[in-house]
Amino acid sequence: MPLDTQKLNSLGLPKPPAETRVVVAMSGGVDSSVVAAMLAEEGYDVVGVTLQLYDHGAALAKKGACCAGVDIHDARRVAEQMGFPHYVLDYENIFKDAVIEEFAESYLGGATPVPCIRCNERVKFKDLLETAKDLDADCMATGHYIQRKLGEHGPELHSAADANRDQSYFLFSTTPDQLEFLRFPLGHLQSKAETRALAAKYGLTVADKPDSQDICFVPDGNYAGVIEKLRPGSVAPGEIVHADGRVLGHHKGVIHYTIGQRRGLGIGGLDEPLYVVKLDVDSRRVVVGPKEMLSTRTVPVREINWLGDVPLASRTEWHVSVKVRSTRPPREAILRARPDGTAEVELLTPEEGVSPGQACVFYETGGTRILGGGWIWRGY
Repeated sequence: MPLDTQKLNSLGLPKPPAETRVVVAMSGGVDSSVVAAMLAEEGYDVVGVTLQLYDHGAALAKKGACCAGVDIHDARRVAEQMGFPHYVLDYENIFKDAVIEEFAESYLGGATPVPCIRCNERVKFKDLLETAKDLDADCMATGHYIQRKLGEHGPELHSAADANRDQSYFLFSTTPDQLEFLRFPLGHLQSKAETRALAAKYGLTVADKPDSQDICFVPDGNYAGVIEKLRPGSVAPGEIVHADGRVLGHHKGVIHYTIGQRRGLGIGGLDEPLYVVKLDVDSRRVVVGPKEMLSTRTVPVREINWLGDVPLASRTEWHVSVKVRSTRPPREAILRARPDGTAEVELLTPEEGVSPGQACVFYETGGTRILGGGWIWRGY
């Protein structure tokens, strides 16, 4: 039967499920476990893969970190229950080189990095995706809350149906080639309750497992502590300085502060509320000032991944919506490409606390499509 007349399966492939091999990236959490169980029940040739990304010894009993040893055990148990093979791949060296090292350098440089984006970009959707192809998979499925839709020019990336679970901010760097191979079976669900109900339906022991909250290699949320272990002796004390030049106090290291921070500055007794407005790494100064100094209208971005149907540089400017933090709703903006491959985003309404190291993600105005994004690389 010609491919164009053959019926497509639920993953959009022209094969019966039993002849369609799907590698499922399994973190051990409820989301990816449900994806694997769902596809196995539909009759797909499922292969579960869990990545060992760092030394689990210190986090074996830590349930809030996505890659702790207990999660590998949970993923394996789901595979045994649903009757498909499961592999654990040692990606510690890849993860250290591609994610952790940059995280440390970025923090020491005064930025506020988002290592989960780099992990998706450089590990899961690069090395793991290639491994899936080596396993003769037809596609790779994950438990991310995002939608893949077929458009006029091929697969498009769209926000999840549930805005509260949407993970598009963390997946903006997914390339068109990767999007051809990836599938996101949970993106259309209306709530996390639906996912947990499916887990209960399949009888999965992870049905009530809490969501991961922390960066997997920072299971206690202490970023500075991780940096000090990775770069011993690199954290130096310095001054806390008002934007008008007054020295207000001293700190034990710039890495203990982030742009927009108000609490825990150690400079109490002042009449006005002060916020961190700049981190001057070279002079080891934390600069503080009034809230209005946090307002930013112009955001420079680089390392742009563009998912539009025509090249970014084909227009002088694009009217888009953007997110400069994962927890904030998209805001209207104008995107202008530069000849050197970078771009400038003009926010129509100023945002507070825009920080180098964060991502700026582009969305179709009034729609759900992700047009790409880039990395904020210096503050104004």
